[in-house]
Amino acid sequence: MTKLDDVLADAVTARQVPFAVAMTGTASGITYCGAAGEAAAGRLAGEDTVFRIYSMTKAIGSVAAMILIDRGLLSPDTPVGDILPAWNDLPVLDGWDGDTPVLRPQKTVATIRHLATHSSGMAYEFWNPDVLRYLEATGIPTVMSGKRAGLNYPLASDPGTQWGYGGSIDWLGQIVEAVDGRRIDAFCYDEILGPLGMTDTRFEPDGLEDRLADVSMRVGADGFRPTRMGPPKHPEFYGMGHALYSTAPDYMAFLRMVLNRGTLNGVRILSDDAWDLLANDQMQGLTFAKMTAAARGSTDVDYPGRTMTHSFAFLRNEEPWRGKRSAGSLGWAGICNTHYWIDPARDLCAVLMTQSLPFIESPFLQAYDAFERAVYAEL
Repeated sequence: MTKLDDVLADAVTARQVPFAVAMTGTASGITYCGAAGEAAAGRLAGEDTVFRIYSMTKAIGSVAAMILIDRGLLSPDTPVGDILPAWNDLPVLDGWDGDTPVLRPQKTVATIRHLATHSSGMAYEFWNPDVLRYLEATGIPTVMSGKRAGLNYPLASDPGTQWGYGGSIDWLGQIVEAVDGRRIDAFCYDEILGPLGMTDTRFEPDGLEDRLADVSMRVGADGFRPTRMGPPKHPEFYGMGHALYSTAPDYMAFLRMVLNRGTLNGVRILSDDAWDLLANDQMQGLTFAKMTAAARGSTDVDYPGRTMTHSFAFLRNEEPWRGKRSAGSLGWAGICNTHYWIDPARDLCAVLMTQSLPFIESPFLQAYDAFERAVYAEL
């Protein structure tokens, strides 16, 4: 066993995670693959385990939009409302007058760049209590429902004024559909998943059920219980913020393409210029802001003392993390604790994946920290 194997086994034994699958790689190939624990009752986790990757979908949605930018069909500065006029009808939620929401028109113009960097004003109800209250008061469905009405959240701030994590990439997927003409799932299969050989990455779990992991919710300090959770099947629209299922090897193919500046195994997805836009800070002076949990399923998301920005597709750390990733590294995660990072300076990418809630709870973060430190210790 390697040190990385020990880290995964220890995390399962200590009940930091119910199970784990991890991989590391470089632009030229996979350097480690390991797993520990049972992905479902009586079924060991392995590299063929299928995950609900939720917000790991976002980077693929952003690459879809970048492909259109690369082809001159779209610009980062294109106003969202020029392509999807319904965006201009979204109000800004400016607080409450008793039980009545205070709504006003947008004061600034949202662009494609704002959607890609989560500075459009959109905010999930999971991290914004006012948005949660608004959805409950109005009956507007969550964007996770797969209903088109779920796109119609009010904005929590004016576009381009602050970080706000929400349904921006779902709107970006709708932009791709409107500009290209194909439905977003067909576009992704044709332009990204197929060319990269990501045959286990799908919008529907059909045919994957016997490899799909269970999702577990923590109960007490040492226990987990299964919980039913997953993107809606055959929705009215596929949300590029959350819709995909995938495996560790498939997602590593995507990460290795990014690490290799837009190419993998002779297949070019993005030009060098497009990769620069994809990987460099695009927030125009803004930075990541703490996401305070407003609903069950997550803890607060914060990086105290660290400057975090956002590229066209990824959260980006602007300083090195001692013993871990370099400055300019890219990463993000899915709500069920599927995590990844890309470190171009060290020619490294990695995933650490399980299916557990709450998101980034302390026990999981201890396992993630141990894994990342072990990865860099072996370089």
